[in-house]
Amino acid sequence: MAAKVRTELDVGADGVAVITIYNPPVNSLSIDVLHSLKESYEEALRRNDVKAIVVTGKGGKFSGGFDISSFGGVQGGQTMQPKVGYIAIDILTDTVEAATKPSVAAIDGLALGGGLEVAMACHARIATPTAQLGLPELQLGIIPGFGGTQRLPRLVGLTKSLEMMLLSKPIKGGEAHQLGLVDALVSPNDLVNTARQWALDIYECRRPWIKSLYKTDKLEPLGEAREILKFARAQAQKQAANLHHPLVCIDVIEEGIVAGPRAGLWKEATSFQELLFSDTCKSLVHVFFSQRATSKIPGATDLGLMPRKITKVAILGGGLMGSGIATAMVLSNYPVLLKEVNEKFLTAGINRIQANLQSRVKKGKMTEERYEKAMSLVTGVLDYERFKDVDLVIEAIIENVKLKQQIFSDLEKYCPSHCILATNTSTIDLNLIGEKTKAQDRIAGAHFFSPAHVMPLLEIVRTQHTSPQVVVDLLDVGKKIKKTPIVVGNCTGFAVNRMFFPYTQSALFYVDLGMDVYKIDRACTKFGMPMGPFRLADLVGFGVAVATGMQYLENFPERVYKSMLLPLMMEGNRAGEATQKGFYKYEGKRKATPDPEIMKYIEKSRSMAGVTPDPELMKLSEKDIVEMVFFPVINEACRVLDEGIAVKASDLDIASIFGMGFPPYRGGVMHWADSIGAKYIHGKLEEWTKRYGGFFKPCSYLAERAAKGIPLSAPTKKVQARL
Repeated sequence: MAAKVRTELDVGADGVAVITIYNPPVNSLSIDVLHSLKESYEEALRRNDVKAIVVTGKGGKFSGGFDISSFGGVQGGQTMQPKVGYIAIDILTDTVEAATKPSVAAIDGLALGGGLEVAMACHARIATPTAQLGLPELQLGIIPGFGGTQRLPRLVGLTKSLEMMLLSKPIKGGEAHQLGLVDALVSPNDLVNTARQWALDIYECRRPWIKSLYKTDKLEPLGEAREILKFARAQAQKQAANLHHPLVCIDVIEEGIVAGPRAGLWKEATSFQELLFSDTCKSLVHVFFSQRATSKIPGATDLGLMPRKITKVAILGGGLMGSGIATAMVLSNYPVLLKEVNEKFLTAGINRIQANLQSRVKKGKMTEERYEKAMSLVTGVLDYERFKDVDLVIEAIIENVKLKQQIFSDLEKYCPSHCILATNTSTIDLNLIGEKTKAQDRIAGAHFFSPAHVMPLLEIVRTQHTSPQVVVDLLDVGKKIKKTPIVVGNCTGFAVNRMFFPYTQSALFYVDLGMDVYKIDRACTKFGMPMGPFRLADLVGFGVAVATGMQYLENFPERVYKSMLLPLMMEGNRAGEATQKGFYKYEGKRKATPDPEIMKYIEKSRSMAGVTPDPELMKLSEKDIVEMVFFPVINEACRVLDEGIAVKASDLDIASIFGMGFPPYRGGVMHWADSIGAKYIHGKLEEWTKRYGGFFKPCSYLAERAAKGIPLSAPTKKVQARL
């Protein structure tokens, strides 16, 4: 590490010392880098031939921030690192900012987190227009720890700094210049030379020598500042009621405004250290690394295969999913053939793509010119004649096995021999879909989540026949369309829908036993889910829910609860949000309102189920309700892992977060389960099995882990062999 992690010092004839941060690939910071920075500074300050200093990064990047990989070791007690916040005060405030020679940061590429904090400690900043500047630490459950909470408000004002920190929202060099975060914009070729001249100008008193920590002209008067902070607290509590660290960030900012920046720095250092060891930070760091690990697939990415070029994509079906997939493709410049069965359906599909893209234009995320270009990539067709040169086909029609079999048989005839034949099915076994084809090595699942152009997860499904090359190709496409791809095995429901089918089924079971629909949904949303199981059923539509439920009933009859509530509501023309009536009523802008009318359907369902409402359920706390809804999900996730459908537990964590909206600050479904403990979960499931039946019966994987005290996410021998 010592040879690789360092800063370089180079003194020019003009008397400017250029200190270059060098820690590939993004010049990340660490304790070693910070100490090296201090040593370079002290040498520059000692030398009589140095008048001023420029700080920059090697290879077109200033610094991507503190090295997150060191967090895991600190949190696990594996390394005894000193308190980085206090080190930052010594190095950035008492060495860099307090230096007797002026310094200028020359920023290109990334200046994120600690990288931007180093730049703000300098006496001026020069940047390229495309440089990215931001403090995204809150995404990891911590706050800026190198002075960012104190310097950013003084450079850009309180309102903008709160937005940048609380939303982890980086800005480009142009906006940073307008705000005053950087002092000048230049091209990359002129960056260091301009910074050198600027540093000399400060030294010669031709430009002001500004210490960011003591600037006050951008800060609002105390009374106004307190109102802004009060509003920020209310918004933070409204948007993330379970999160503590945004409120800590606001408190630290306020400390600096009220008690002075030095007091703010000490509070920042103390708070940063405490948050580093919080459950939220541990969970979010786990998610950070789990997301990066999804692209390592044994039997595919370890074979040295390079992804083939996908130049043309065909999509079958222009419904909600097909049009969403097409939108995702054209947003990443893939030409798309959209096939439908008649002109009416084709026009509707193209209109949906237009609406998806226009929505981005209205939100300022896309220009009209970019919209026109994206739409020019879409070609509508009614037959297979133009499929002879496509590289990837994604089928996105209704969940009908016979129809899908016919389509794949046709695709084999019309598509070139290298073409990947993918299906967007959410539940049907791929071997069944490809049963009548010979091209089974080219068949894979490309399961998007609705809305496909928005939801970040792509579930790539491989069968025992799927070629490793196809997996590598789909991983590449997934990344190019800005999705997080996970590769899973083939079974009914695959990974995401299979482990979450008990989410709605257990909720329906409790309603038949007397529990309130809306109480269940409230408990789940307070836990951190974007919506409860009944609001989710409304969104998906009861038709889809019943059809997928039948798939699970057919394949896992011993652990499926067959409620009559959804079919009864469908008979009463209540089929979810699309019909404006489901478990909720919908009037304008998708606003969901509880509807007392559903009680007549619930009472009928209870009568048909022949169950007696359990008075004990009425007394349950929200914590109890969450456990009763989610412990069956954990149980099924254990089966998915044990059967090898998922390669590793962390893939299920990412799948639950990006596919189902499981709260990331809980680390994903398996990480959360381990925080509770297998023994406790197993005990509860056993208790409910005795009281309510086989739906809750813990699987052997869970039972074994509970008995031996092994974490649920620890690899089995079977998984270790695959890895």
